[in-house]
Amino acid sequence: MKGVNFLLDTSYRVEIPGGIELETQVVGPVPRFLAFCIDLIIRGIILFVISLISIPFGKLGFGFWFITLFLVEWFYPVLFEVFRNGQTPGKKTLGISVVHDDLTPVSFGTSMVRNLLRSVDFLPFFYLFGLLTMVSNPRFQRLGDLAAGTLVISVRESSKPAEIDNITPQAPAISLLRNEQTAMVDFLHRSQQLSLPRQQELAAILEGVTHSKNDNGVEQLHRLGAWFLGVK
Repeated sequence: MKGVNFLLDTSYRVEIPGGIELETQVVGPVPRFLAFCIDLIIRGIILFVISLISIPFGKLGFGFWFITLFLVEWFYPVLFEVFRNGQTPGKKTLGISVVHDDLTPVSFGTSMVRNLLRSVDFLPFFYLFGLLTMVSNPRFQRLGDLAAGTLVISVRESSKPAEIDNITPQAPAISLLRNEQTAMVDFLHRSQQLSLPRQQELAAILEGVTHSKNDNGVEQLHRLGAWFLGVK
C-alpha cells in the first residue's frame, strides 16, 4: 500500500526561514491532461486562423505559417507560465499553476527547460513516458519538471486568504532570492494565524528588505507577498 499512498495524499510541504511550513497540493495527471487539451485547442485555433491568412500568399505564406507553428509550440506555454503566474489558459481554467519546487514563481529559464523536454515526455507516443514518470513519483513531476525543479500545484481561488483581494500588491525595490520570495508569500498566507507581536517579530527579520518596522513592516510584507502570489 505504501506505493499507492502518495497517489492519494497530494500534500506538499516546504519549510522556509523562521521555521514556518508552507503547504499546498500537487496536481496529478488528469487535471494536467485536461489543461493540455484546452491549450491544444487554443493553439489549433491560432494556427488555423494563421493558415487562412497565409493561403493567399503562396509559398511566402506557407513559410510564415511554419514560423508561427514553431513560435506557438515552443513559446506559448513559456510566455504564459512566466508572465501569467505560471498559468496557461488551460491551467487557469483548471485552477492549477507551475511553480518552482520551493513554491516561488517559475522563471523564464526553468519554464524553457520544462517545455523543451516535452519532446522527450511525448515518447514513444502521446506523452506516455511523461505519464509513467508522473505516476512513479510523489510530486507527479514529468521529466521536464524533474530537470527544471518545478511542480504543478492547485491554486483554486478558495485557497487564498479571505482578505487577500483587499491588499494592494507592491513590486520589490530590489531583486530577492527565491527563499525570500517564498517567505513573503507564506507570511501572507499565515498572517491570520499569527498574533500581531509574532507578525512584527517575523517582519523584523526582513526589515532590510522592507525598510519598515512594526505595523508598517507587517503591511509591507503583505503587499510584497501579494505581488509574488500574483494578485492583480
